[in-house]
Amino acid sequence: MNHFSKHMAALGTVAVLAGAGVTWGAVRADAAGTVRTCTTGDLYPSMGRKDAAAGSLYWPVQMTNTSTSTCALRGYPGVSVLNTSHGQIGPAASRTGEKYGTIKVAPGRTVTAVVRTANGPVGGPCNPTGTYLRIYPPASTKAILVPASLRTCSGLFTVGPVTARTVF
Repeated sequence: MNHFSKHMAALGTVAVLAGAGVTWGAVRADAAGTVRTCTTGDLYPSMGRKDAAAGSLYWPVQMTNTSTSTCALRGYPGVSVLNTSHGQIGPAASRTGEKYGTIKVAPGRTVTAVVRTANGPVGGPCNPTGTYLRIYPPASTKAILVPASLRTCSGLFTVGPVTARTVF
């Protein structure tokens, strides 16, 4: 099993566990047992390490809970590539269709959603290289920006659901 296959197998395991309601880190809930939804003010965005395989580029978008309480995320973030003037380059990422669950994010913990594009013009042209990714966390209408030099190619730009572990 190569480096990429191991990470994708781990991602699949995490997705199954997340779908089963497994959470990572200490979880504090209110008296009713519910945890509030993470807001953009709770999250610090960063980019993980890029990985390439079979003509694709995979790049984890990481969001760390910087608040003092546990919050939850469920589903897919909205992701688009921006230029230096914050203008959008090409269409936003489409969803991969993977199953997901609610991820409870303890203070200081990081969750990940993986973006994918073609690793070059393998079936169509590439868009200009962006300077930022605009990320709308699941259930949020407010975006956060993260510096990221990303070029989407061949009309392929997808994002997976938020998972509880970093995959690369």
